Amino acid sequence: MGGKMKSMHIPDGILSVPVWASLNAAAIPGVGLAIHRAKKGISEGQVPLLGVMGAFVFAAQRMNFPVGFGTSGHLLGGALLAMTLGPGSATIILTSILILQALLFQDGGLLALGANTANMALIGVWAGYLPFRLLSNSNLRTLGVFAGGLLSVLASAAAAILELRLSGVAMSPAVIGISSGVFLVTAIMEGLITVAVLQAVERLNPGWLQAPRGVPGRSAGLLVTAALLMMVAGVLYISALPDGFESLAAKIGVASRDQIVWAAPMPDYEIPFLAGDWSRKAFAGLGGLVVIYGICLTVGRLLVRQRSA
Repeated sequence: MGGKMKSMHIPDGILSVPVWASLNAAAIPGVGLAIHRAKKGISEGQVPLLGVMGAFVFAAQRMNFPVGFGTSGHLLGGALLAMTLGPGSATIILTSILILQALLFQDGGLLALGANTANMALIGVWAGYLPFRLLSNSNLRTLGVFAGGLLSVLASAAAAILELRLSGVAMSPAVIGISSGVFLVTAIMEGLITVAVLQAVERLNPGWLQAPRGVPGRSAGLLVTAALLMMVAGVLYISALPDGFESLAAKIGVASRDQIVWAAPMPDYEIPFLAGDWSRKAFAGLGGLVVIYGICLTVGRLLVRQRSA
């Protein structure tokens, strides 16, 4: 059996060929438009911020927490990235994370990469960004941040469920109701975490969110420290409960379809040859943290270079 589904991460073998192939084709121009948008808005000073935020969201996605109904969830981060960097850069970072997760950790399918990108890096990002954008200059900005986090998860979940239905997967009203409840709790947690993170950043660097021209020093230190702690100490407290989609797949009888089309070197975020559960998980997470930081930093520099050219 292939890698486990992590929240909205769909593995290979679950979706029908026409569905995953169509979403792969649709995701390419979607990411291309995001690159074009990011290129127009990014500055040299913002480049390190891409690496910092990419590392933080990568670490946060690793931290599964109980959400009730015998399931777990984790931060998706699309809304948080869109609010701090804009939707274009957010899509680029989340797409980079999804590619890394599929290639290194067997988290999400390689053939289903277009579906996961569409759900989280495109639909989730824009669903999270629009409420914030509409309310960011009003007294309801905090509500906009919360609503953005909430809607990013609900929109991603709705898209994933639709893709399962288009793939011919039957779901009873009871199963859809239970799964919707799980996703709603996860969405509420996403909204609350997004509010908490942005308030912490703004407390250290007042006014920065309205004009993020670069990495706010103290906030960058906070985010990097949090990412490292999640990878080093947080792995001891990751919930072992199945996540929302893992639970849904079991209920509708498609979990057995999970296939491996690419043998990732660190499946389930563990380095197989290391001794000790903590060592296997912590060093795999730290390795991923370094890689995603480097990828996001490199992509940011390329965007600035192309803009200047």
